[in-house]
Amino acid sequence: MGGAWQGPLEEAGICRWRLPQNYKRGMRVPGLIYADRGLLEEIRSDQAPEQVANVACLPGIVGYSLAMPDIHWGYGFPIGGVAATDARDGVLSPGGVGFDINCGMHLLGTNLRLKDVADRLEALMDRLYGTIPSGVGATGPIKLKPAELDEVLARGASWAARRLGADQDELECMEERGCLAAADPDRVSARAKSRGRDQLGTLGSGNHFLELQVVEEVFDSRAARTFGLEQGMLLIMIHSGSRGLGHQVCTDYLEIMDRATARYGITLPDRQLACAPVDSPEGRDYFAAMAAAANFGWANRYCLGQLARQALAQALGQSPERLGIRLVYDIGHNIVKPEEHLVEGKPRRVWVHRKGATRAFAAGHPEVPAAYREVGQPVLVPGDMGTSSYVLVGTQVAMEETFGSTCHGAGRRLSRAEAKRTVRGEELRRRLEAQGVVVRARSMAGLAEEAPEAYKDVSHVVEVAEAAGLSRRVARLRPVGVMKG
Repeated sequence: MGGAWQGPLEEAGICRWRLPQNYKRGMRVPGLIYADRGLLEEIRSDQAPEQVANVACLPGIVGYSLAMPDIHWGYGFPIGGVAATDARDGVLSPGGVGFDINCGMHLLGTNLRLKDVADRLEALMDRLYGTIPSGVGATGPIKLKPAELDEVLARGASWAARRLGADQDELECMEERGCLAAADPDRVSARAKSRGRDQLGTLGSGNHFLELQVVEEVFDSRAARTFGLEQGMLLIMIHSGSRGLGHQVCTDYLEIMDRATARYGITLPDRQLACAPVDSPEGRDYFAAMAAAANFGWANRYCLGQLARQALAQALGQSPERLGIRLVYDIGHNIVKPEEHLVEGKPRRVWVHRKGATRAFAAGHPEVPAAYREVGQPVLVPGDMGTSSYVLVGTQVAMEETFGSTCHGAGRRLSRAEAKRTVRGEELRRRLEAQGVVVRARSMAGLAEEAPEAYKDVSHVVEVAEAAGLSRRVARLRPVGVMKG
């Protein structure tokens, strides 16, 4: 990561810092970082701002190279980075999506209140932990034949809903209805398919989790009512993605893009930004494979959600319908796709890369579910174990400035290795349980890697996003049960 970044930033408005286009040779647009002075000090502690400048060198980039308040060092792009490239003259870069393709959030509401289950949290977490496979290399309950896996890659969450006999209407509450139609299973390698074949319905490891949460505070009562959220309500939040399949898709296409960058005469300041023109064979193949991996991610979270419903219902001896378990929203935060946005005041088709950033469309946008369209798209921002998570809503400012994007989480301040040197897993577990959080984890070392002190303050991050106008707080959620891979 290198040391602290010493480059120039110019204050450009409330919680806005402009990285001048003349900072670095090859920059085609300026950079723009959303932060207050406190977060900016943390952001400068690594070389993530240099990555903002590097991204600004991508062919066809429009507007700004953008960084959300949770920005930190990543592969090629910073995590928390957003960039849009022109639909005709731009490029696609796997580094702008990352290895965990369509890692994202799945939020389920219930009719339960915390007081209804306060004395049964241990039993509920035991049932969830025993039902949902987690950890590195975990295999799931759904075994796929090769042809079935191809259907998952082509159809995403709709395949999962049909297979599980679930309500297809719920797909309205998923970004892209849980499927990118451009997916082509034939563009996914045999190695990637072999890694994913037994992983549908698995949580994974690292920062993936399942939490029981309670709505602790409501900030926007109208939006909360629209989303079906009330103070004291029990929720289930799931954070997972496309597992080993998505990781392998990224690995495969980074090699292909590395060769393509040279073939098309593209000069970049960082090899990790390897890319290809959007309309090249390599660009088309990458998007088709990335879309297939994204579909696997949506199907995976949908299956996890169904497993969680069943586990909660079985533990309480009631049906999921009687408990009112329903999907609030599902959204990814590692993805690239074509969208139409205003650029310099004119509608323009662009490829929006969001890496560690979340779509945040405003009220009235046709891609916001009809039930939510009057208030805007839900945005799900997780904390980490002992910290709060948030439901936000998209804004018009985001549509005008960030291609409809906002933060996706707290953002790391310590590497996983540093976190393990700083925190012991058993001590962290005792601390969380003293706070009333029931913890289930496959590994104490893995628990330590994701300690709250390894992350920025998520409340601070979402307050900055709100101050900048990129999203608005709807509700704060407090964890009462945590399951880590």
